[in-house]
This record gives sequence, C-alpha cells and structure tokens, in this order.
Amino acid sequence: MAESKTFYGEKLGLQLVSEDGFALVFNAHGTMLRVTMVRKIAPAEYTVLGWKVADIVAAVKGLQESGIVLERFPGVEQDDLGIWTAPGGGARVAWFKDPEGNILSVSQHEGS
Repeated sequence: MAESKTFYGEKLGLQLVSEDGFALVFNAHGTMLRVTMVRKIAPAEYTVLGWKVADIVAAVKGLQESGIVLERFPGVEQDDLGIWTAPGGGARVAWFKDPEGNILSVSQHEGS
C-alpha cells in the first residue's frame, strides 16, 4: 500500500482522501479512486484505468518527470515518447503501469 500511496499520490498527483487497513481513497479530479488492498495481485493484460487529457505530450512528459516509465508494446507503432496514434488520427494513447503491474493510460481525443 505504501508504494501505491506514493505512486497515486505523489507521482500522479492525486489527493489522498482517506486511508485505512482496507484501501486508499484518492480524489481523481472529482472521481473517487479506491485502491484496495488484496492478498494476491493478478495484474490484467489490458488497460484497467485511463485518463482523458487535453495535451497528451504534456501529460506524458509530466509522467516521465515523475519517474514513470511508459510502456512499449511489440507490433504497436509508438513515437519517441511512447504515444500511439490510432488509425485516422482520432485518438492518441500512452500506457504505463502502477506498482502492482496494472496497465493505466492517458489519451487525447480529437474533437473533444
């Protein structure tokens, strides 16, 4: 839980709202994010949580400045920062992992 508290609170900059023996609760810009303590971690092989951002380049650089390493996937064309552009250019996505290995993302969508 200490690693999750540091990751979500300090590296991602989310406000810690409460903490007990069961979970950490963060304010994710108006949405409650509850990080639950479990006995065994089984990371998913897909994105479990993502944030829509206005400027993906700035978001990715901010993550990197916090010490977060962006994921690279074989067969997925990503730019130098690790950002993938969807066919047609409607969305751009970058992925990273939390301390337990869950895949998280930031994405920028055209027209929104």
